[in-house]
Amino acid sequence: MTRVTLLELPACFDDAPGQLARVDAWLSQAPAGELVLLPELSLTGYVSPRFDFDVSRFAEPVDGPTAQALAALAKKHRCALVGPMVEVWMGRHFNALVGVDPRGERFLHYRKHHPWMPETWATKGNLPLPLLDWQGLTVTAAICFDVHFLAAEEATTLRQADLLLFSSAWVAEEEDGRTELLGALAEEFDLAIVNANWGAGSPRVTGQGRSLAVDRSGHVVAETRPGQWRLDVELSALGL
Repeated sequence: MTRVTLLELPACFDDAPGQLARVDAWLSQAPAGELVLLPELSLTGYVSPRFDFDVSRFAEPVDGPTAQALAALAKKHRCALVGPMVEVWMGRHFNALVGVDPRGERFLHYRKHHPWMPETWATKGNLPLPLLDWQGLTVTAAICFDVHFLAAEEATTLRQADLLLFSSAWVAEEEDGRTELLGALAEEFDLAIVNANWGAGSPRVTGQGRSLAVDRSGHVVAETRPGQWRLDVELSALGL
């Protein structure tokens, strides 16, 4: 693997076909990196324009329509694609990530361990932080509010990883805070971090935008500008 692509999908509620079409269009503009990351709940929407945070109506099994659509895009664009879904399993709902490889086969599955306070619909994730080999790199993944607990709860996994895939729908009341949080994690555990964050959309929320790539020493080496929806990051820039 030589490159990662982050797609900063805009906030958009209940329009998964439209969001998937954006992914297809943006990946068609130029060859994708070997690995593509989407923001947290960016296909269904994280919150409605009326600030309804209950997205359980979009729940589906891990091998349902969302995973199938991601698999089709991964095969079409010859990349590994890691995207979000609202997962239902044994009557419980999870804020989840699923990754499919260029053959359309699932290689990553993670359920958010720490749903944020408004995510009353979501069950605390019961799968371990993933740790997998991807083209010679050891990769792990986490979702948004998880970042506040990773150092204390997941130190063993983080020390084994080269790259953290961090998918977020960040909400910031004042300062963003991700630069400091991600930089400290990267430096402490000697791993690079790529963060696909939701973009400005509806509703407009402070914290949207500015997807990031952080190198192993904790420095931001690339970030999106306002109006930029795609960020391609060379792994060499991340110290990998």
